[in-house]
Amino acid sequence: MFLLNKFEKFIAVVIFSVITLFPVVEALARTFGQQAISGSSYIVQHLVLWIGIFGGVIAAKENNLLALTQNKIFDLNKKVDFKGWLPRFYSFFILLLLTVASYDLISIEYRFQELIAPNIPRWFAQVILPLGFGSMSAIIFFKSYKSNKVRFSFIVVSIFIFCILSIFDIRELPLIIWIGLSISIISLILGAPIFLGLGGIAILLFWNDYMSISSIPSEAYRIVIKPTLPTIPLFTLAGFILAESNTSSRLVNVFRALFGWLPGGTPVVVVILCGFFTSLTGGSGVTILALGGLLLPMLVQEGYKRSFSIGLITVSGSIGLLFVPSLPMIIYSVRAGINVVDTFIGGLMPFFLLVVLISGYAIFQGKIQNIKLNKFQFGLALSSCYKAKWELVIPLIILFGVFAGYTTLVETAAFLVIYVTIIELFVYKDINLNKLPDIVKNCASITGGVLIIIGIAMGLTSYLVDAQFPQAMLQWSKTAITSKYLFLLLLNIFLLIAGCLMDIFSAIIIIVPLIKPLGTYFDIHPVHLAIIFIANMELGFLTPPVGMNLFLSAYRFKEDMNQIYKATLPFFVVKLIAVVLITYVPFITIGLLE
Repeated sequence: MFLLNKFEKFIAVVIFSVITLFPVVEALARTFGQQAISGSSYIVQHLVLWIGIFGGVIAAKENNLLALTQNKIFDLNKKVDFKGWLPRFYSFFILLLLTVASYDLISIEYRFQELIAPNIPRWFAQVILPLGFGSMSAIIFFKSYKSNKVRFSFIVVSIFIFCILSIFDIRELPLIIWIGLSISIISLILGAPIFLGLGGIAILLFWNDYMSISSIPSEAYRIVIKPTLPTIPLFTLAGFILAESNTSSRLVNVFRALFGWLPGGTPVVVVILCGFFTSLTGGSGVTILALGGLLLPMLVQEGYKRSFSIGLITVSGSIGLLFVPSLPMIIYSVRAGINVVDTFIGGLMPFFLLVVLISGYAIFQGKIQNIKLNKFQFGLALSSCYKAKWELVIPLIILFGVFAGYTTLVETAAFLVIYVTIIELFVYKDINLNKLPDIVKNCASITGGVLIIIGIAMGLTSYLVDAQFPQAMLQWSKTAITSKYLFLLLLNIFLLIAGCLMDIFSAIIIIVPLIKPLGTYFDIHPVHLAIIFIANMELGFLTPPVGMNLFLSAYRFKEDMNQIYKATLPFFVVKLIAVVLITYVPFITIGLLE
């Protein structure tokens, strides 16, 4: 196990090193009118596929694959019941099918020998797909139960299903598709990983229409190697390095010194700090888990009620999804085919609107709760800023790289990784060099969990597009919805429900192709539609009873769900007001663009 752990760290460090260094070398060479490495951008894009699948394998081994529940189902369970057996078997069976489908894809690609870079054929880059899915199926098989008899039941039932499918064409049975969909949904609810639920539904739909399931890994490959997708692992790694250092403590000291003398100053600090971390890591849940232990005692110590403090941290964990360099904004832009920089610009005013409204409510609560204010000390503020000077310039580095045009978005992300690594390892010395491989491996696990959802969800979306589902929705909308504002209202309700039931990454891949033509028909600016989507998904994370951030907050602060509902309800109302303004006042989003 020790050697396996070291091997995983080594592979993760090697892949991340190449993904980071190649864009930096390319940018530096370009300034001198040279090309540093032939095909470097294609190599980096394909390594994103590798880190996605390899990270997924690590996540499966460590029982960290993203699911709708917090129950860990791959944990060598002793108890055997159908409720626990079904999602375990379902996960194993779908991974077997994805392995076979990926092998079919490799077999086809091997015939053509198309190169992605000198001496590197495309099939070689894709070989990680069957290896990764096969490894995950083996991991799930051995980690599901201690009993060999129960494990053997997975194989027996799988063989039985394959025999039935080879002997009888049961696709003609009217109920078979609904039975399959029901099993997939039930397995998801019981804890099967999200990407396997989506993959199972996609496999069922392709199979029912007599189409090859190799389309699923093919579509996963196509979306994951998009030119801007390397920003996901790069920005996430930068965020992880900052989260593992004492950056949060230094920034808390800075903001408390600058704003702590204002009514509600400390809650404002919490809002800004959480927004900053979420924008870098791409996950509001990561912010709640990473910073909750630091921020909650700070707020309670200053006299704020525990319920108010928990609600504030929970809601602040998601507002960063509208600020540069938000990963959902990048993925949305790629999926919708719009300029990433335009989406970043469109998100600036909505982000600050959320900060102002939530901070305003916090200031109001500060007065009601009679919080004692600290005196402003110029010397303390100056010294705090000086201590955190290398981290305070990070937003400027990102904004300059994104908007100045000297580097691409991927190159900006790569420069940021190198910058934060240097300052945290050698300037502040918060992180020991020996600890860096652990951070990189953890980042690979989280990144893999996200990328694998994006890839498999793309397979499901491909089926919906081939089945002309978006066109059917558009035709229905033309006859049933006569007003642009009615469409926006229905869109808000639909996205709010989606935000409760789905993670934002799979929602982007599946839903965006459906709403994009509707937005065009009702004359909604593409960037405005993007911000409406992300703002509503943010709100969905806080919507009872199943908003994802509510569960994460309950887990982090060890509170009952009823208490979490009460704590977040006032902030939910504030955020709902912001979403309504963002939706029905387009200037908030596209004013800076125009």
